[in-house]
Amino acid sequence: MQLSNIIPVLEEIAPPELAEDFDAGRIGLTLDLENDVHKIAVALDPTEYVLNRAAMIDADLLITHHTLLFHAINCIDKQLANCLKIALDNEISLYSMHTNFDKAKGGINDALADRLGLSDILGIPIGRIGNISPCSTETFVNHVSKSLNTPVQFTGEKEEIKKVMVFGGSGFRSEFLDIAKEQGVDAYVSSEMKHDIIRSYSDMLLVDATHYATENPGMEDLCPVLAEKLKLDVEFIDHDPLIKCI
Repeated sequence: MQLSNIIPVLEEIAPPELAEDFDAGRIGLTLDLENDVHKIAVALDPTEYVLNRAAMIDADLLITHHTLLFHAINCIDKQLANCLKIALDNEISLYSMHTNFDKAKGGINDALADRLGLSDILGIPIGRIGNISPCSTETFVNHVSKSLNTPVQFTGEKEEIKKVMVFGGSGFRSEFLDIAKEQGVDAYVSSEMKHDIIRSYSDMLLVDATHYATENPGMEDLCPVLAEKLKLDVEFIDHDPLIKCI
């Protein structure tokens, strides 16, 4: 299938107009090789490992949440050069769906809410609010950790957790936490929690479940959707670049 025929399908799934202003020029087709696409790879980040894996499985297109180039550059370092070389040598086009996929129906935040078993979902600008069966703080934190297969950090104690807000990625920001507070949320799940947030929102249970684990489910869930819509082979590549094992 021609790459040009795939783009409209991706834009239907995550309309570009949903993206935040700062994503202008950073989403969509970021490396266009105008190639035929027989196999698609999907991942959260276009790391060197992910690109090598995409090349190994003969993928012609790599779709990621985060773009390879976020800031304008005047100098290409070795790591970026290696990534570009892998993509160019193996004729892998790159496509990024970022904040548009955060907001899209069935996107990052819907997948996160689904993994945590939220019901009666309320959509807000980017995150999602829903209900769970009433449980203790300890039970809920363990549930988040097991559901997302990740270690978590948390602060705040609530006698009972019933209403939850989720925000995939770095969502511990006042503009979103204020929405949670207005909606009477008991627990807020996101990543990259900072000390000023802990001090300002001590009336909620705050659960930091890592940037990768809160966004990765959305990219994984995208794979069967693409396979069905495009009738192509689609493979998910799971790689957390921050986790190292010994």
